[in-house]
Amino acid sequence: MLQPDLIHIALSQLGISKLNMRHGRKAPDVSDILPSIREKGVRQTLLVRREGETYGIVAGRRRFFALLEIAKETGSDPLVPCAVMPEGDAASAIEASIIENVARLPATEMEQYTAFRKLHDEGRSVEEIAGFFGVTELNVRRVLALAALSAPIRKLYADEEIDRETIRALTLATPARQADWLKLWNSETERAPMGRSCRAWVTGGAAITTDKALFDLAGYTGAVTADLFGEAAVFADAAAFWDAQSAVIAERIDGYRQRGWADVILLERGAYFQRWDFVQTTKKQGGKVIVEQRHDGTVTFHEGWLKAAEARKARTTKSEGEAALAADARAEMSGPMADYIGLHRHGAAQTSLIRNPAIALRLMVAHTLCGSSLWNVRLHMPGAVKAETLASVEAGAAAAELAAARDSAEALFEALGAPVPRRSGDAYHLCETFAALLAMSDAEVMQVTALAMADTLESGGPAVEAVLHACSTDAAEFWKPDDAFFDLLRDKRVITAFIAAAISPEAARKAESLTSKAQKDMLTAALAADEDGAGTSWSPGWMQVPPTRYVEGAASPPADAWDRIAGLFETDTEQESGAEPSSSEANAA
Repeated sequence: MLQPDLIHIALSQLGISKLNMRHGRKAPDVSDILPSIREKGVRQTLLVRREGETYGIVAGRRRFFALLEIAKETGSDPLVPCAVMPEGDAASAIEASIIENVARLPATEMEQYTAFRKLHDEGRSVEEIAGFFGVTELNVRRVLALAALSAPIRKLYADEEIDRETIRALTLATPARQADWLKLWNSETERAPMGRSCRAWVTGGAAITTDKALFDLAGYTGAVTADLFGEAAVFADAAAFWDAQSAVIAERIDGYRQRGWADVILLERGAYFQRWDFVQTTKKQGGKVIVEQRHDGTVTFHEGWLKAAEARKARTTKSEGEAALAADARAEMSGPMADYIGLHRHGAAQTSLIRNPAIALRLMVAHTLCGSSLWNVRLHMPGAVKAETLASVEAGAAAAELAAARDSAEALFEALGAPVPRRSGDAYHLCETFAALLAMSDAEVMQVTALAMADTLESGGPAVEAVLHACSTDAAEFWKPDDAFFDLLRDKRVITAFIAAAISPEAARKAESLTSKAQKDMLTAALAADEDGAGTSWSPGWMQVPPTRYVEGAASPPADAWDRIAGLFETDTEQESGAEPSSSEANAA
């Protein structure tokens, strides 16, 4: 680090630098140093760097907060002795912050990750970081492996909601597998695997499902068996699978080389692509293709990556015949300048979206499908007390139409050579999806949008009722009373009201003395005859749009949800002339 300039700076011109290891954390307890600074002032200079019109504190955060307390007491703006670092020397600033903070309080693993990552991004190698901290290179690599995790999972670890063994297992998971784990974590009915169970869940054992095949299954001669859930088939012979899979991998590697990629590196089966040790670059800049083969059959082609050391060498070497650049050449932008340019470009992008609603719609859909550091949209995962309820829903016409819509949407992306969107939070995958949506017609985008909304619609609330009303849905198109419905039907007051509506009020009066089972038998017999053409189809008020209740004042979730929002959708005229009769009026009739 170059020798800093020693000057006095007004307290009002100081703030905590983003390069400070403790940036963003709550104000520290300074009661131990406050009396000394109040009596004798600051004896040790603060280490700062110029950041725009002010100065950011790299080391000396606690002294700064103590001075703030004294300034409040005295109403003054004291001058503070500071050592000013060169603006461009970000790596040294990070090191200085780490030295001070770690010397005072050992950092957590997530704080180590933040520090290691900043130094790595500033060009420090794994070996240099290990030497600086006095730890092994393996320890640095393990901490940097956290870069492979999605932001939501890193936050859970930082908040100490998941343990180290679990986080180690998740660093081995693909972005799609991490997204699957987060669904389980956020689920109210399922439990995310932890610890050793998580590692077993990530690796998936030896079973290889047919969706992992790169080859055409129609020409595969090996044995394939159905899995326990019937959702995918499993290759019975792993060796035969890998023979077929390897042939396709070899063809694709040849294709990459013919298209001019610098090199294609095929990792050993089971070896993970250590992304934190690479830098992404383009084919023209010498980027390579890394082929990763997982034991579960997954094969990923990582395009445009170079080892960090190779990338640094490429950046510091001019084209043939030119002199080499200086090894310590600074970046063309300082940190504050990068902030300045970045925020202005962000503002231009925001305004551009306002002026181009069609493009904004596509980007919003991409965020819904993929997620980002600011978007966390979850799929609706149906849950029910009774397994029979889920079986009834899965067998319904609505579930069949949704499945067909998903297949159709996936086909749109596959036709463009784009991967099927997954909720990973990965920025590159988000842009992949955005690019595919830009290539689709408005009708196709609306098809994908409708599915994305359907898959993320929360159940059991006002939003469902609002959709059914706005779409003028006929629930009878998707549902008819089935065995699960009648098994769950227990309230005799309701059953009697059903009989009155489906048969006649007189039949309901005669059935009042019967058991609920006998009443249900009477109702099912009448509905069976109705189904054969004896009358019009019947459905309970619970399944009508809008829903109605049968017992005035009694809780009825669909009716209660509609009552909350009815005023938003029904005009006074509709309520006076077109509304359904109240429950009490219907019962009186």
